[in-house]
Amino acid sequence: MPIEPDGDARLQGVSLRGLPKVSLHDHLDGALRPATIVELADDIDLDLPEDDADDLAEWFAEKSDSGSLVEYLKTFDVTTAVMQTREGLTRVAREFVEDLAADGVIYGEVRWAPEQHLARGLSLDEVVEAVQEGLEEGEDAAESAGHDIRVGQLITAMRHADRSREIAELAVSWRGRGVVGFDIAGAEDGFPPSRHRDAFDFLASRFLPTTVHAGEAAGLDSIRSALIDGRALRLGHGVRLAEDLRVVSREGDEVQVQFGDVARWVRDREIPLELSPSSNLQTGAIAQWGEEIEDHPFDLLYQLGFAVTVNVDNRLMSSTSLTRELHLLAETFDYDLADLETFQLNAAAGAFLTVEEREELIELIAEGFER
Repeated sequence: MPIEPDGDARLQGVSLRGLPKVSLHDHLDGALRPATIVELADDIDLDLPEDDADDLAEWFAEKSDSGSLVEYLKTFDVTTAVMQTREGLTRVAREFVEDLAADGVIYGEVRWAPEQHLARGLSLDEVVEAVQEGLEEGEDAAESAGHDIRVGQLITAMRHADRSREIAELAVSWRGRGVVGFDIAGAEDGFPPSRHRDAFDFLASRFLPTTVHAGEAAGLDSIRSALIDGRALRLGHGVRLAEDLRVVSREGDEVQVQFGDVARWVRDREIPLELSPSSNLQTGAIAQWGEEIEDHPFDLLYQLGFAVTVNVDNRLMSSTSLTRELHLLAETFDYDLADLETFQLNAAAGAFLTVEEREELIELIAEGFER
């Protein structure tokens, strides 16, 4: 069974699940159904921490809630292990789209690292082909069920490895066949985007857009490198950009804030922040501000005019969905439907699509919220 979103969550009498949504930061290897992991593991004789799907889901939730990105990432050893065959990759990708569609998503971008799926002999092109096949099957299945959805691939390189130029070339070769952009992911601290300048130079020369994980486990230097070395059009998480904001004074609800250079650049150029509230709590990305969702600088960034978007990061590890994340934020910060619509419009404007496709997406969101 798929991970269940907050199907009955309502705001102003409206089902949040039924609202049109855009998902920009969603990892393929962080979105598997627990039952699928159990079945795929059985097919390849892989031992799991738990053999029951419900118990396995609890194991992921417990291990992911560590307060450390490094510890959080260790859980992916299990999911990537069952994504080493063409059949496994295609099934996971198909179910990824089906679960998004069931949650009201009309456009999504799925990020994943092909270099992590070669252990059983598949080539880089073969794994991309397998995932694309699954995505298209999922789109067809969603359409048959009455849901229109489109999902594009964000080909990702691992920032601690040395294959980023090769992966960048792979991404460019698949543009127009399902790939819409590029990312780097993995342990952030100590592995800045500048290490992959050659790959980013190549991508820039081919005009393939990039989003870069930055401002999660590392601070402003990581974000600065993402913008300068990575030419990032979006920031993956970017939550620690709030370190570049200094509260000068507070008078009631009025807060005066001084911007640093990096924060002002990101805000003034409307570079989208791919914020993932639940994940940011689990990985300790907001530890300097607190340990509860109300401590998340999401609302500060939103009120200051940043292009904030809401994302799941890893649905399995955070036991979440886009519906749940929106519901969580609405309850915490007293947002209304107009606020949630703004978050979706920000995401649509930041999607790696043509301007015509973005405008169409924006119209669909506006129509859906108006209804």
